[in-house]
Amino acid sequence: MSTSDLFAFEAQEETLEFSADRSSALARLDKFASRSGRHYAAQRNYDFGSTQRSNVSVLSPWIRHGVISEQDVLSAVLAKHSLQGAEKFIQEVFWRSYFKGWLEHRPTVWSDYCIQRNRLMGQSPSPDLNAALNGQTGIECFDHWVRELVETGYLHNHARMWFASIWIFTLKLPWQLGADFFLKHLLDGDPASNTLSWRWVAGLHTKGKTYLARADNIAKYTGNRFNPVGQLSNTAHPLEDEREHPKLARSYDIKPTPDDYILLLTDDNVRPDLSTRANPRAAIGLSCAAQRSPSGTSPKVVEFANDALSNALSEFENGGGIETPAKIETAIVDLARASQTTHVVMSAASVGPVADTIAALVPALAKHGITLQQKHRPYDSLCWPHATKGFFAMKKQIPSILRQLNLAG
Repeated sequence: MSTSDLFAFEAQEETLEFSADRSSALARLDKFASRSGRHYAAQRNYDFGSTQRSNVSVLSPWIRHGVISEQDVLSAVLAKHSLQGAEKFIQEVFWRSYFKGWLEHRPTVWSDYCIQRNRLMGQSPSPDLNAALNGQTGIECFDHWVRELVETGYLHNHARMWFASIWIFTLKLPWQLGADFFLKHLLDGDPASNTLSWRWVAGLHTKGKTYLARADNIAKYTGNRFNPVGQLSNTAHPLEDEREHPKLARSYDIKPTPDDYILLLTDDNVRPDLSTRANPRAAIGLSCAAQRSPSGTSPKVVEFANDALSNALSEFENGGGIETPAKIETAIVDLARASQTTHVVMSAASVGPVADTIAALVPALAKHGITLQQKHRPYDSLCWPHATKGFFAMKKQIPSILRQLNLAG
């Protein structure tokens, strides 16, 4: 592709609107699917600015909350392209699946992150930390990304990598506080993708392998909007973990759904795939969006998550309201009595705030004679067993997984 073609493509301006309803997500998916092949492969690393995102999908906020699934996305893309033609984008979809599966096998990475983050938050913030959080470091690109993230709830993936590298290696700030800043403001803030991406940049995920932000790389892939020459660290010494994280064996069996049950929707997956039944006696929502950051999740993030839940609940004639972790036990007990059932079913919670809440909710409901069944999606059951080591092991399985999902002809 020539330089003139590059900037002709760059000039396609659009105003991004993150409405949490499924119709908006499907419209964005339909608009992007035809561009997910050659255009995406050539342009995906360029950050042209918040009004020029036609080179990337920007589907992550909807995928993160389950408004649309990875399977929805793969189906739409493969309807337009062959696996080879859209290989780069399809691999990006599976990177998300890899990160989620990897963290399922090593949940202590999440729990340790939370402990370390909370300890750091208990300390008085340094002037350098305050400058970074407020976009006042004097590094123009970094300060711009701080403002863009806070204002829009989104950053290009390449900008996220630059941001994390500058945070860790130039500003010398704790990676856990940077990861929290992202979870606080990103509409697509996902415990697995966010935590492991920050660890990858820091040299913790792939031990010893760091990501160093360079001025010439930033200049190239921002179309010379930024060029922080002389402002960035020239070295990126890998950080060291405080301990080893043992790999746990996990089961991803898909159990039959009870004949009578209450459907529990969460902000992790507002549209669960129950595989066998789709007619619950009642439905109720659990929002843990406010728990994503102890420093207070952005209102934009909470609003998007809660809107996604509300839209999903409205599809049920007997849909209930949205509850917080503090009130969900009482709400389910009351609803179970009114619905004359002792079964609650939900999409399996992956490692993060929702899973932390469910871990306490299960024994609490059991005291009332109520069982809570978590059902893994077929997609996750196919992907996660291949996410125990590096991404390459999953990458090799992509054609097989697609065939099992009836997505490859």
